Amino acid sequence: MGHKKPPRRSNRKLANFRPLVGVIMGSQSDWETLEPAARILSELHIPHETRVVSAHRTPDLLFEYAAGAEKRGIELIIAGAGGAAHLPGMTASKSVLPVLGVPVESRALKGLDSLLSIAQMPAGIPVGTVAVGKSGAINAALLAAAILGIKHPDIRESLRDFRELQTNRVLDSPDPSAAASSPVKAPRSSRRRATRRKSS
Repeated sequence: MGHKKPPRRSNRKLANFRPLVGVIMGSQSDWETLEPAARILSELHIPHETRVVSAHRTPDLLFEYAAGAEKRGIELIIAGAGGAAHLPGMTASKSVLPVLGVPVESRALKGLDSLLSIAQMPAGIPVGTVAVGKSGAINAALLAAAILGIKHPDIRESLRDFRELQTNRVLDSPDPSAAASSPVKAPRSSRRRATRRKSS
């Protein structure tokens, strides 16, 4: 028996609301990792902004962004960085807002350096650390929604809907062999060749 999708309980337009979440990253190339976080925030109707703020190349910009985020209405910051990955920790040191760090996979150590750099913050300046890469970015957005949902009931209900849909997708496809055993259509070019052979 199929499971009905629950109705979306929030239909507010993001453009009409001030950002509640700042999604920042150390470089343009980090956007590939952080984009899923922005996408999930949009799906949950959470107003957010995205910025490139480098801890090493633009430290003054970082300090300005982190120190002024609270006054601008930002309530939580998701910060992604790779390698030495100082961005989340330095952001947390300049703000009392919750900071969620997303380790970006690096070429040298496959993100292990990023993960340890973010997770091993000294006592007194916490950074919530998620998994390396896109999975971590998605979970950062969902964790942000859970945190914001304490204050904002509409965000909490959007997250509840998301979780229910996620559950229903699994329940609606309990047999993995069904998809695997379904007939696979040949590529269009192959079908054209087969048709020509039959007609000749």
